[in-house]
This record gives sequence, C-alpha cells and structure tokens, in this order.
Amino acid sequence: MGIEGMIRAAAARLREAGVDTPEHDAKLLLAEAAGVELRDVDKALLMGDPLDAGRGAGTDDEIAARFDAMVARRAKREPLQHITGHAPFRYLDLKVGPGVFIPRPETETVVQAGLDWITRNGLYHPLVVDLCAGSGAIGLAVATEVPGAEVWAVEKSPEAYAWTERNRDLIARANPTAGYNYHLEFGDATSTLTLPQLDGRVDAVITNPPYVPLDQIPEQPEVRDHDPALALYGGSADGALIPERIVLRAARLLRAGGVLVMEHDVTQGERLVAYARANGFATARTENDWTGRPRFLFAER
Repeated sequence: MGIEGMIRAAAARLREAGVDTPEHDAKLLLAEAAGVELRDVDKALLMGDPLDAGRGAGTDDEIAARFDAMVARRAKREPLQHITGHAPFRYLDLKVGPGVFIPRPETETVVQAGLDWITRNGLYHPLVVDLCAGSGAIGLAVATEVPGAEVWAVEKSPEAYAWTERNRDLIARANPTAGYNYHLEFGDATSTLTLPQLDGRVDAVITNPPYVPLDQIPEQPEVRDHDPALALYGGSADGALIPERIVLRAARLLRAGGVLVMEHDVTQGERLVAYARANGFATARTENDWTGRPRFLFAER
C-alpha cells in the first residue's frame, strides 16, 4: 500500500474514533514513524512519490508496523503529543508525556502579549517569572526569545517538574545563554514562601495557571483522561480560586509598573479584572486569543 492509501485508511480509522483532525494526525504520525518532517509527507503526497524515510527509520515493513501501532494508540484517544513525545510551542519543540500539561496554541498569544510589553518598555534585561511552569513552555520561550531576560519558573508537580527539567536541559544544550538565564524552582506558585527574594523586583509575571471550573469537566478524552488534573482545574466550581491566588502572588512579586499576563477561562475575564484592580493593580483588562475569545488578563501593578 502506498502512502496515500496508508493515510486514507488511518484517517478513516481515526475519524471513526471521533478524532477531530484525522487526516492531519495520520500524516503527522506517518512522518514520525518514518523519521521525517510533516512537510516531507505532504510533498510526497503532492508529487505522488514514495516517501524517503529518515536515517535509522528501518525498512518499509518496520515503518508500517510502527505507524499502525501509533494509529491504534491515537484511535484510543491518546493525545497525539504523547505518541510523538513532543509538542511545538512558538519556536520551541518541547518534550511532553504523561504527567505534564500539553502546551496549547492559545498560550502563545499570552507569551506574545508579555513580549510586546517588554519591547514597548525597552527592557533589555527583564526579570520574568513563569508561575505554574508545566512543560516550561512560557518561561523557556521568554528565555530564548529575549536573550537578556532572567527567567524564574515555578512548578509543584514532581512529574511536571521532571518534564520541565528535560526541556530546560535540551534547550540549554542548543542555547547555553538561555539555559544559564532560566531558573527552575520546585514549589507552590501561590505561596509567599516561594521566590520571596524576588518580591517587588519582577518586571513581568507571565503565567498559565489551572483555571478549568470544577463543574465543567472537559469532553475531549485527550484532555479529560490525560492532562493532569493539577494542571487543569482551578480549585473551585467557577475555576477562579487558583487564578485569584496567582493575582495576589504576582502583586507581591511585581515592581511598581510591572505587568501580570495570565491566561484564564473565557468565563472569568470580568471577575479577574475586578479582582486585580481590587488587589494592587492600577489597570487591568482582559484580552482575546487568536479565535477572538477572552483569553488572558493583562494587569499593570
């Protein structure tokens, strides 16, 4: 069977299992099985050529068997990123797996808002804190995209912390400066006992805390059954308890004029804006993600 037939059959299997993007997932899994990039699969399909496997990928039969096993896992609604072992985030390719929250594209807008603020204010050596680090996506993006930034990241889940360490070490090998400027702390991001030495000194807190309301269990099995509950749920029926605690911690960490950029649920914008204004922030507003939904709090100390 040629690659077109392999992808068509795999996509049909994934579609029947309820996967939202069956063709894309099938092509990505084939690329992973063959040790090539997605664009190589797309090119082979467009040109009608056989797929040239990557170095060490093995024989055609070995690739087909590996692909079939990956498709079987995806059909059981295991996250695509757990099967491939990595997830893209801005300019990074992060290692992910069981025990860590998979970074989402909407969080890239949160990082961009923070970087835009840093640029507007002409900060060449900003001090930035990433609370609830997870895979390290936010803090590592800042450390690699703002070469002079000093970044502190906090994570309290031992499993997620281990993934953050892996990603820090991976990026540090390719970018020693970013690795040197990135500091990882094991602890509770909402506690005043975490990073007390930074109180009143931080330029920006950029964070994606747990915020899903307890009464809104996600329908997608990939999220409900595989993302860690510690990274999902905001600690109360409306999901705002942990975000509010992050607001309080950020208010102590930030210097006068510093900024908090915090992702939140689409239902929490007005509440968190009011909460920030009542707890040490001079200005606060909610901003939209790429889909036009209210996605993150932007508040200046």
